[in-house]
Amino acid sequence: MSDNYLAVSSIRRRKRQVRRRITGLMAVMLLLVMGWLALWYSLMPVNVKKTADISVTVSPNASTAQIAAILEEKGVIRSARAFSLYTRLHGLDGVMKPGVYKLNTAMPLSDVAEVLTKGLPDRVIITIPEGYTIAQIADLLEQQGIVRRDDFLEALRGPWQPAFLQRVPVSRWGLEGYLYPDTYYLSSQTEAGKIAEMMLKNFGQVIEEHDYIRQAEARGLTLHEAVTIASMVEREARVASERTRIAGVIFNRLKLGMPLQIDATVQYALGETKEKLLIKDLQVDSPYNTYLINGLPPGPIANPGWPSMQAAVQPESHNYLYYVAKPDGTHAFAESLVAHNANVRKYQ
Repeated sequence: MSDNYLAVSSIRRRKRQVRRRITGLMAVMLLLVMGWLALWYSLMPVNVKKTADISVTVSPNASTAQIAAILEEKGVIRSARAFSLYTRLHGLDGVMKPGVYKLNTAMPLSDVAEVLTKGLPDRVIITIPEGYTIAQIADLLEQQGIVRRDDFLEALRGPWQPAFLQRVPVSRWGLEGYLYPDTYYLSSQTEAGKIAEMMLKNFGQVIEEHDYIRQAEARGLTLHEAVTIASMVEREARVASERTRIAGVIFNRLKLGMPLQIDATVQYALGETKEKLLIKDLQVDSPYNTYLINGLPPGPIANPGWPSMQAAVQPESHNYLYYVAKPDGTHAFAESLVAHNANVRKYQ
């Protein structure tokens, strides 16, 4: 074999090695470019042309991974992984603030991260609906990212000093009924105990403005009994005009010593709101089951607003003893069991 042949073979071999190296380098560069393009794409807004506002709740103590997953699921960002990587590289991991944010599909990932890091303005507005139970209020506060549910429930233990509470057996039955439903203006730093204090103070102001304790006593009721009746009216009445009429039914049945048989009290005893109660539900062993006990339950079953509180001390005067729900949310009232059963057959 000649020296020329060996030289040519060596040159060819080196060329093949060079080509392989170039091909490998190009493949690596292609992967890097593709990776960079994928990352760039992940950082871009989800939809610039057809924007949409999206509400996102960031719970207290939520991790960056959890927040990223929620953002991706809601369609605010393209990639949870890209969001986590971006926040880690920019030192934003673990510093995003809780709250309910109004984000937009036209926002790039960097803007989303900036908004969550800055947090909401130091003013939080929350509306507590009339008829919410303490458990529902606690859930709402956590869902809105204001305070943790358990922290709020723990704060309700007190001790509390409002004068009106001296008339109330709160030590045994809790503050159910006395957290006034309203719109509250908080700061991002408002603690659970302060929120409870605001709601109690609001209740105290309402009953003072309306001389409510005197009105209750004029009806032969204690404050606790009046609020208990108001809470049942709140949960039973779907139409505002029926509040005083339902209150009248409660008073009529109390006067005759009849069990109140109010479904809302059974639902409270069960700890859940059921569309339709079963026969076994009506047998639940609870002092709140007004199918089994006579008189009022031991305390309120919800936190009533002023219209229901007013209905409890100013009930409509009539002879109705029964009512049944109609499909439109109103009720059919009856003075006798025969008439009531006819209404049941008609509407249910």
